[in-house]
Amino acid sequence: MAHLPYADLSVPELQPLVQRIVAERGHVLHLYQMLMHSPPLAEGWLHYLTQVRQKLNLDGALRELVIMQIAHLNGAPYEAEQHAPIALREGLVPAQLAALPHWQATGDVFSPLQQAALALAATMTSDIPAGAEQRLDLQALLGEREVVELVGTIAAYNMVSRFLEALNIHADDPRPAAA
Repeated sequence: MAHLPYADLSVPELQPLVQRIVAERGHVLHLYQMLMHSPPLAEGWLHYLTQVRQKLNLDGALRELVIMQIAHLNGAPYEAEQHAPIALREGLVPAQLAALPHWQATGDVFSPLQQAALALAATMTSDIPAGAEQRLDLQALLGEREVVELVGTIAAYNMVSRFLEALNIHADDPRPAAA
């Protein structure tokens, strides 16, 4: 159960943003219903993460792989539940998702690029700063833009999981009627 009640989406001032979220996401997820307590934060979050998820050159499967790894590392089940279907649509396979807790021991499941991205995600999630060797490994496999986008994606989804877990947001939480 979330630590705070979810925002009331029937508030007239919220309707433009609620409609935008429904248009972009299909419905108002628990995450966004919590964010709606602060419309400026919700709007900025929506814009930023839409850019990360839909506008970058970074390969979608690689993006979703690191998001799933971050969810695992941060103990964020809501994030994992939301992104598992996206990860599969982007080309990951169930065996890869199942192998995330022990990815270093399953070298044949992940490509060298995926292994390098997983290593960077693990380091960025637990240590600051990330290792220069990991960045160099990725620079050899990706262009500069994609390295920046990968680092930005890892940073963004660490923010998401930390927000979710700080407020104890879960997909089965009861909440006021959503749009």
